[in-house]
Amino acid sequence: MRQAAGITPVALVMLGSLSACDAPEPANSPFAPTYEGVTTTLLDGDLVQFNVAMRGARGPTDVEDYAECAAAQYTLIRGFGFARHLRTNVYEEGGLWRGDAVYTISPALPRGVRTIDAEVVVASCVENGIPMV
Repeated sequence: MRQAAGITPVALVMLGSLSACDAPEPANSPFAPTYEGVTTTLLDGDLVQFNVAMRGARGPTDVEDYAECAAAQYTLIRGFGFARHLRTNVYEEGGLWRGDAVYTISPALPRGVRTIDAEVVVASCVENGIPMV
């Protein structure tokens, strides 16, 4: 068997196997999510649960951001200025990303490291095109 100059049979096999791989998405593909909605449940006084759903998320962080935007807007609607993040569970199934987040809301900055200033977060959400409650 005659081989092409500089290409070994092993290299040909490797090149053939690479062509069968799926091409990765371009790194600069546009982010165009579809926000499917928010369900808000007041659990107890200042404890609130936010269930969000979206398609086209790049990962869990996009879902967490959506939930945080909902929490910030809800906080302002209730007449408070701050919220503290307690937890967010994110999962994806069939292209639909869901998040289940729980926050406490309060009129003053609560203790903890994961607090948000609702007005600041709402402004960021508007700037980034993330819908809220």
